Amino acid sequence: MTTRPEIVHPSAEDPIVSSASNIVGGPFGRLARAGRHWWSPLRVLLLFTTVAYAVGYALDLSCRATGWASPERYEHLCYSDIPPLYSLRGFADGLIPYLQTAPGQTPLEYPVITGVFMQISAMITRGLTGVFGSLDAGQTFFDVNVLLLLIALLVAVITTALTVKRRPWDAAMVALAPTVILAATVNWDLLPLAFAGCCLLLWSRSRPLAAGVLLGLAIAAKFYPLFFIGAFLVLTLRSGRWRAFGLLLAGTAASWLAVNLPFMIANAEGWSFFYRFSQERGEDFGSIWFAASQLGIGSIQPETLNPIASGLFLLLCLAIGILALTTARRPRLAQLLFLIVAAFVVTNKVYSPQYVLWLVPLAAMARPRWREFIIWQAGEVVYFVAIWWFLVGYGVTDTKGMTPQWYAVATLVHIAVTIWFAALIIRDMVKPDRDPVRTDGFDDDSDDPGGGVFDKAPDVFTLQRLRRSSYSGESISRTSSNRVVVNRTSAVT
Repeated sequence: MTTRPEIVHPSAEDPIVSSASNIVGGPFGRLARAGRHWWSPLRVLLLFTTVAYAVGYALDLSCRATGWASPERYEHLCYSDIPPLYSLRGFADGLIPYLQTAPGQTPLEYPVITGVFMQISAMITRGLTGVFGSLDAGQTFFDVNVLLLLIALLVAVITTALTVKRRPWDAAMVALAPTVILAATVNWDLLPLAFAGCCLLLWSRSRPLAAGVLLGLAIAAKFYPLFFIGAFLVLTLRSGRWRAFGLLLAGTAASWLAVNLPFMIANAEGWSFFYRFSQERGEDFGSIWFAASQLGIGSIQPETLNPIASGLFLLLCLAIGILALTTARRPRLAQLLFLIVAAFVVTNKVYSPQYVLWLVPLAAMARPRWREFIIWQAGEVVYFVAIWWFLVGYGVTDTKGMTPQWYAVATLVHIAVTIWFAALIIRDMVKPDRDPVRTDGFDDDSDDPGGGVFDKAPDVFTLQRLRRSSYSGESISRTSSNRVVVNRTSAVT
């Protein structure tokens, strides 16, 4: 009888990693010792993350030196929203976000957790510039945010590594992703990644209430984690785990209200600006709608685009839900999460270059294969370059920049590669024998190793005519206590 390894080693199962491992001595062999040593997967991942993040910061130094002046901030691909908002949103003057607005400016256009994070960074910045008068406030605010956001990224990587216990190395995709290196400091999108990662880790440990608390905080940092609830709902329909789902919702609502309610009461106008801004904005950079306008197909007014984009997203969610209820084997949670968030970004009115960060941890858990991951990332890097080179000349005469037509092509590329990666995940759902996680050599009868209460739960509702699974070797029976028991003789066909 062969002893099962503690964890899955990518060098033994992924051709790309196997080839790359020759640099450090080749793939992990069958006689290699998998015992405990100081360089554990988590420590290596923390090193990967820190070094890669430092590379990203180094790429920003040319902009930092010039105060993010235009057009250099676009030409050098180092644009960031962080420095200008220090003064534009009143942080430099000690104003409290949502409660106070700088003269002539708009209220803060971010959810509460992000605003609180910015306020903490601003307080540290004012303290440092007060003590060291030679420091530039904008540069210092950027540096403080970079350091604090590194903590968020490390949390996101660690939680990704721990969610599926046997596959910690998959988190290297998050640590080393080119888009993470390039886009981590464009905005504050690493914050929701940390909270969402904690949510999924707690759920994988069957702690739904705590997972809900973290999900609520993630939604309070960025709106997109709200759509996670759709994936939990569909899998709850199939598995019947309604109590866990109810606890998740309760925790989500409680934590979201706890951080939002004080600002809602103190100044509803300032608090709600983020939601009004999202509703009123029209087609914007990175979206298929903006690409169409740049190709001369025509623009759509916001009041018309809102129902079109929202309706298309809801139709895609309905299709994803139907697919998840009809597959022979219940999809994994990470697969549905990626599909739903991908559906949102490709139909949204704006697809900013940093939005790809939302998808990276989900991609690492949904389909941990480096070849396809690198292809997807390459398409996103194409767009990352295109958006800044396009903005060099956007609205400015007598400047050189990417033409609207080529920018539209780059936009379609990054949307197309996201759809392509989603299609691979759909194929894995329909043919689970193609799923890298379910075919990684662990014969533990696991249905979804990161799925928490969903893992190994029998189906109680599907859209198939027969209640039994259609893959080989499974039968459903009941004990004398009416408990459903799933008997499997083979994992997949």
